[in-house]
This record gives sequence, structure tokens and C-alpha cells, in this order.
Amino acid sequence: MGRIKIIIFSFIMILIVVIIGNYIHLVLVKEDDEDTYLKKNEGNFAVLIEVDMKRLSLIDLDNNEIIKEYPIATGKAGSPTPLGSFKIIEKARWGGGFGSRWMRINVPWGRYGIHGTNKPGTVGYNASAGCIRMRNSDVEELYDFVKEGSLVTITNGVYGPFANGFRDLRPGDRGADVQEVQKRLKQKGYYSGAIDGIYGEEMKRGVVKFLKDNKIPITDKIGYDIYEKLDIILMD
Repeated sequence: MGRIKIIIFSFIMILIVVIIGNYIHLVLVKEDDEDTYLKKNEGNFAVLIEVDMKRLSLIDLDNNEIIKEYPIATGKAGSPTPLGSFKIIEKARWGGGFGSRWMRINVPWGRYGIHGTNKPGTVGYNASAGCIRMRNSDVEELYDFVKEGSLVTITNGVYGPFANGFRDLRPGDRGADVQEVQKRLKQKGYYSGAIDGIYGEEMKRGVVKFLKDNKIPITDKIGYDIYEKLDIILMD
């Protein structure tokens, strides 16, 4: 009987140790999860999107470190991803073709965002209407780090807004290259409108006046010669 009592006692003690150990583990895991959540939502994070590399980098601005990199899909040739520096202005949990998350960026000439996709095979290619597509698991993770107001910088090689070279700009065109021309016209005193990347009537009047003052044949089309007169030159 003494031996049986010892065995039962030992079993009870082991059981108690296991229960206490499991409880401690759960508490620690919970605290760790809470800490991770706080770090995600309270950090100073920004996003760098490199269209040519099909890469999105999450950057910790406080430590100037890249936290993680994700593969992405970007815009097709006829609907390029906007280039420049923007901010996230809306976050939402969507579904369908936009995947499980949506983060809108404040591009002045259109509605663009970072979102998931129900076509993960398109990631890594020029496949969208200009938005940045991510795998749903990736966009869900990113969603927990960034907040409204987080910076988003989008680049495409060394030529900035003219990453695809010079295109002939006409009234109604939109994009980072239009925005750059607006900046140059404003610097030279020929444009006082919004720097919004939209070639509208006020910009057209500025172009025409600039051409008249520089004795250049009048046109509303901005081509290579006008880019050159505006001191916009692509350099390697």
C-alpha cells in the first residue's frame, strides 16, 4: 500500500507541475502577442514600393531599418502605378477581387491603393490598373503595421516621375510626369494652380504662355523640345 500511495502522490505532483507550466506558457505567449501587436500599431513605419523590382519594403523610421520585404504586382503599361510620395488615408477590410485588406493612398489624380488579390499568380508582374497588389497573407500583415498617415514612397528606377521616358502630354493626361511639369511651370511663374498631376485648362494656359514668351510654336502638346526648355532632362 505504501508503494501505491507514493506512485499516486508522484502522479498528482507531475500533473500539478504540467498544469502550472501550461498556464505560465499561455500567459507568456499572450503577453508576447500583446507586445507584438503594440509594436506593430505604435511604431513609426513607412512603406517603400519599387515598381521595377516588384518589391514593397516596410521600414522602421525610428531605427532606419527594413523590417520586411514583400513581392507585389504593379500597374500595366497602359495603367501605370503612380510614382511619388504619398500617405495612407484609408484602411478597410475588403473582400473579392481586392483581397482581404485595402489601404488607399492620397494620389491626387486618381484612386489607388495597396490591397490583396484573389489572383495571387499575378504577384511579381505588371498586372493591375495601377494599384499595388499583394498576397492576402502579406497584406494582412502589412495592414497591422501601417496606419492612416503612414508615408508611402513609390519609385521606378533612377528617372523618378519619368521612369518610362518622356511621353507626349496632352490635356486630360494624368500622372507623376504631369505633376513634374506643373512644378517646373510654377517655378518659372507660368502656373499657379494645384500641383495635382492633372493636365487641365489652367495648366494648358500656362504652357501656351510659356511657349509664346520663348518664341516656340504654339501647341498644347508637351513633347521633348518643351521638356528641354523646361530644363527637364533625363540623365544616366
